[in-house]
Amino acid sequence: MRHAYHAIIFLILLIFPIAHAAMPSVAIKDLTDIQGVRSNQLIGYGLVVGLDGTGDGNGTGFTTQSLTNMLSRMGITSDANEVKVKNVASVMVTASLPPFVRPGAKIDITVSSLGDATSLEGGTLLLTPLSAPNGEVFAVAQGQITIGGFNAGGGGGGAQKNHSTSGRISNGALVERELGFELTGRESITLLLKQPDFTTADNIRRAIESVYGFGVAQTNSSGAIDVIIPANHQRDITGFIAGMTNLQVDRGNSGKIVINEKTGTIVVGADVRIGPVAISHGNLNVQIAPPVNEDGEPVGAGRNDRLIMMDGNVGIGAVVEALNRMGVSPRDLIAIIQAIKHAGALSGELEFI
Repeated sequence: MRHAYHAIIFLILLIFPIAHAAMPSVAIKDLTDIQGVRSNQLIGYGLVVGLDGTGDGNGTGFTTQSLTNMLSRMGITSDANEVKVKNVASVMVTASLPPFVRPGAKIDITVSSLGDATSLEGGTLLLTPLSAPNGEVFAVAQGQITIGGFNAGGGGGGAQKNHSTSGRISNGALVERELGFELTGRESITLLLKQPDFTTADNIRRAIESVYGFGVAQTNSSGAIDVIIPANHQRDITGFIAGMTNLQVDRGNSGKIVINEKTGTIVVGADVRIGPVAISHGNLNVQIAPPVNEDGEPVGAGRNDRLIMMDGNVGIGAVVEALNRMGVSPRDLIAIIQAIKHAGALSGELEFI
């Protein structure tokens, strides 16, 4: 366990030798999305048939009702009280509709059991409309389910691999209508930063203007850049977007510390600094300030078995390294970082996941 703790802290330390080095260039397309160009979620309710006795039980009333309603639409009269549904299962079908997809295209779908079926192995999804939250149908799904697992024997003595109550159908849905978003005729687009940051947004604006001219891009916030499509690119907006989003920019350094207390993982941004502070944790003492001798004269930073003295305004990586050498566990390290933040000596933002 102690070895694992040190391995986790070692991963943290890998960040800091490059903390103040130039950040690598990143393509604009990796930092932003285009407003309006996004996937849309679809959902539908359907029936899976052809199961080998692993479907919903007779107590699942909505499955029986759905089955009798479907048979009724086909002109078959049935008594809901006499219908056995052990080979049928009610399912929810979900899909993601990509941007610019046209009618006739096929998309993948996910099928998940809604009742008490034990397995969807070998089942076939019957024709299922897939709609957006507003109720409009954008695709219809049908086909043979692949679950990528099995459930043999059932009960405590059976064997099971992966989840047998959900599966996928590749190209299982046929798109019936498009979303209606068009680039043709647009005079401008908006780039949305995946992680809003003023420095990154300004770097993107500068990169675009350096190629397409001053005033083409404008930033009004840390999360969006408005881009005017130049007149000479109006006939090829797709080519303009492709060229623009492949421009390389410097990404702003992160001033955030992300902590996962369950696993003891800590990830620290490059710009996080610690100001002068004194810390006491158990029998450990940490002093971050310009060290001086008895005469008040500055001396070099030092360390003994339970005392650390470091120059003020150091990077947190140096503190982590010193604490790691003293055998401090990630749990204690998290507590120390929290205390430094509450004392107002930490320049970064804490985020717990």
